[in-house]
Amino acid sequence: MNETELLESAVSEYRGILASASGDDAGQLDTDRVVRDLSSSHDWTEHGARTIVFLASQYGAFMLRNALALAVALGKEDGDLGF
Repeated sequence: MNETELLESAVSEYRGILASASGDDAGQLDTDRVVRDLSSSHDWTEHGARTIVFLASQYGAFMLRNALALAVALGKEDGDLGF
């Protein structure tokens, strides 16, 4: 798969997690459940899952999209932090 297909696949999978982790209140998200689901069903460690939830929440798509583009251009599949 190319980078675009990988991204589309991940977005689709994560939308499914978010749909099941949404609370009764509009806009409420059970982040602990998201972390558990990422850990149990998507091969993330708890630390890795908490990190990507934090990054998505704190930085958002604009910043992370540009970071992704730069990482792809640099050929950095895995970063230096060991995730």
